Amino acid sequence: MTATGTYSPRPGAAPLPRMIAAQAVLETKMLLRNGEQLLLTVVIPTLLLVLFSTVDIVDTGSGEAVDFLAPGVLALAVMSTAFTGQAIATGFERRYGVLKRLAASPLPRWGLMTAKTLSVLVTEVLQVLLLTVIACALGWSPHGNPFAVLLLLVLGTAAFSGLGLLMAGTLKAEATLAAANLVFLLLLVGGGIVVPLDKFPSGVQDVLGLLPIAALSDGLRDVLQHGAAMPWGDLGVLAVWAVAGLAAAGHFFRWE
Repeated sequence: MTATGTYSPRPGAAPLPRMIAAQAVLETKMLLRNGEQLLLTVVIPTLLLVLFSTVDIVDTGSGEAVDFLAPGVLALAVMSTAFTGQAIATGFERRYGVLKRLAASPLPRWGLMTAKTLSVLVTEVLQVLLLTVIACALGWSPHGNPFAVLLLLVLGTAAFSGLGLLMAGTLKAEATLAAANLVFLLLLVGGGIVVPLDKFPSGVQDVLGLLPIAALSDGLRDVLQHGAAMPWGDLGVLAVWAVAGLAAAGHFFRWE
């Protein structure tokens, strides 16, 4: 205490960027320490990439199987982190009152969601690096516009984050756990990740092509496998999902 009767250092909230950064680091650590999340975000995509690239199970068309599979597995990694993992973690945080208490802290609610988004992005960077190294070791030779890949990944993250937060903020935690895992499995099969969409009936193809996972996997494949400059159609689908999902999550999300 100083002579003037004030405390030194003066108590109070830390600067907002520092609070968001600290929360993002905490969210990332909790995500990486969670065994179930690691299974979804790292183990399953890696196993699928290695298994279907080395064993002739699914007809992926002409060329090396890894050239078809690697972009789809990258899309799966984004979905597993931004949607499934985030929905489950946030749902149980809401159930146990964690979100309610954090909302009463100096960190504003939008700052908390920003920290969660940063945590998702950090995890995705690690996933993409790991899967890219494994795919290259299996013979993958990616090419195309890096900016288009980055834009697809960012829009895909936004789309799946919105849907994940919408689910976590409206359903009970147990329902979120079941629904998020069910959606993950359904989109894994019908999202063009390991099974090409042209293997489905034509009417089903049209519907599946409008899903965010199909748009992300097809867009990445167009760029990284076929060298497309900018897959505008897939980017448009992802943008619509991102805007709709984030807007719905912001409107319907319940903190308690």
